[in-house]
Amino acid sequence: MGQKSMSGIYADNNATWQVDRQWKKTRLRQRGFTSYEEAEGWLIKQLAARRAVVLHGERAERTFDEVAAHYLVSHQDKPSLETETFLLKSIMSHIGSLPLHQVHDSTLAPYITERLAKGRSHKTVNLALGVVRRILNLAASSWRDEQGRTWLPQAPTITLLPLVGHQREPRPISWHQQRALLPKLPDHLARMSLFVLNTGVRDNVVCSLRWEWEIKVPQLGISVFEVPAEHVKGRRRSRIVVCNSVAQSVIESVRGQHVDFVFVWRRERKKNLDRAPAMEYRPQLTMNNTAWQNGRKAASLGDLHVHDLRHTVGMRLREAGVTESTISDILWHTSPSMTRHYSVAQIVELHAALELIKADSGRWNLSLASLRLEQEAARGTTSPPKVTQERKTA
Repeated sequence: MGQKSMSGIYADNNATWQVDRQWKKTRLRQRGFTSYEEAEGWLIKQLAARRAVVLHGERAERTFDEVAAHYLVSHQDKPSLETETFLLKSIMSHIGSLPLHQVHDSTLAPYITERLAKGRSHKTVNLALGVVRRILNLAASSWRDEQGRTWLPQAPTITLLPLVGHQREPRPISWHQQRALLPKLPDHLARMSLFVLNTGVRDNVVCSLRWEWEIKVPQLGISVFEVPAEHVKGRRRSRIVVCNSVAQSVIESVRGQHVDFVFVWRRERKKNLDRAPAMEYRPQLTMNNTAWQNGRKAASLGDLHVHDLRHTVGMRLREAGVTESTISDILWHTSPSMTRHYSVAQIVELHAALELIKADSGRWNLSLASLRLEQEAARGTTSPPKVTQERKTA
């Protein structure tokens, strides 16, 4: 008489085996086993682990991919969720199947080595490690099982890579470079870039900017946008975007395109122009896309980052003699002396400062990094900067 097989193990149509079994309201499911014995071994191990939890009070063993999925589901409203999802995808092949307690510096080392070999910066790698560290800390402090125990007894220390000597220098652009770049971008992306160059806001704020945040200031003939705290880096409080006359003209040029979002795009017809557009306007999820990378290449600007436009605003404000405190308010830098709510006087001050950078004054505003690149290019001692993949939020 042959050995009795375990329930829940099936042969599928691909000459492989799968497990699909219920145990105490928990579904145990896995595909792709090459033999019945392999599937049986996996099921026995899963059942033993769960019985140990019930009978002996042991912690349930959770894999990192299960816990990461829980993190993403429970943080749906996080502005950086899309970026963190992208980062987690890059690391799952290395640690996704590991039990939570096995995720530490040693098991993360192959991932770090691989990313650095592909040319990723220390900062980019640290962003991914930071998400992993956040998940492990939550598993060791906030997430608990039915018995009130944390999912992880103690979070391991995740060591980040050093940034000193490994960070890319900011590369503010000149007015000449600005005039070269904008015509190479699609109209919607050129408008967004021009808005950044006249307000100094981060590109994720531009992408999420909504009409309901607009507050008109008739005394100045402009609008300000009050951005809710959840869309502000650090989430400490809401902040305002002040428009100078150029930024305001950009706002007026897109008014009425979309009921909710300020900056949107659609694929326009290249023939049959008499027909209605083939698609509705939709929000622009990121400025750093293929169109941006093609545009900077066509303008011979190497690996220009979207965030460099923000650095450009800071440099132009300093060049115009704007005080550091006003620059900090415009760029949303943290300051202990900053008031909780903006007054009308502050808005007038910020608007006046931004008006100083709305046009080319004839001054030059190259950074030391930009001067070095120009000098090396003139000597013919440098090759075009390598185009690297940027993050989805600058």
